[in-house]
Amino acid sequence: MINPKTLGAEFIGTFWLVLGGCGSAVLAAAFPQLGIGLLGVSLAFGLTVLTMAYAVGHISGGHFNPAVSVGLWAGGRFPAAQLLPYIVAQVLGGLAAGAVLYAIASGKAGFDAAAGFASNGFGEHSPGGYSMQAALVCEVVMTALFLVVILGATDARAPQGFAPIAIGLCLTLIHLISIPVTNTSVNPARSTGVAVFQGSWALSQLWLFWVAPIVGALLGAGIHRALGRAPDAA
Repeated sequence: MINPKTLGAEFIGTFWLVLGGCGSAVLAAAFPQLGIGLLGVSLAFGLTVLTMAYAVGHISGGHFNPAVSVGLWAGGRFPAAQLLPYIVAQVLGGLAAGAVLYAIASGKAGFDAAAGFASNGFGEHSPGGYSMQAALVCEVVMTALFLVVILGATDARAPQGFAPIAIGLCLTLIHLISIPVTNTSVNPARSTGVAVFQGSWALSQLWLFWVAPIVGALLGAGIHRALGRAPDAA
């Protein structure tokens, strides 16, 4: 039986990730004269994961991402019976954050969610004009390496207590690389949470930001399994 507290932790953790990360993009990235830019948004996403991993990771494991849950399951770290409840809690957390962000952002004159609302996209909706193929490759590879870091940093042989730092910095790096390509997803709940409020092209392209991260997560889990246990020292 799933403890409701674990689902609550996943909800609030994902809520914070989407509100903090997408909120920084919508409200602060290009703020006149004091905009935080790409670097600031990248740090914001990394900091949301780092802070919530320490805050509630001991309750739920700190996934905050359907792709991470799938990858942990594929890596033998998470039971299949809990996958769907976790994913539902994560998506609901993302949607709640999208709603709060919309309520805040719409308080400014001239706001228009249709302009983007930190949504993920490809082709004409890619920040840098990257193709669907480029977006697909980018999201698969970035999510795969994210899972390699997550599975490695949380391994029993890894230094204890530092996993949230490694994972948060990895997510920061991922954003530094891939914001120009897709606005960076690697997280279907993050993509869904804002696409619903963007309401047009973001919804039509949302499929890629579910398929690619999940494929990437499975690939990352496979890489981790293939590396296996290091040989014992002689």
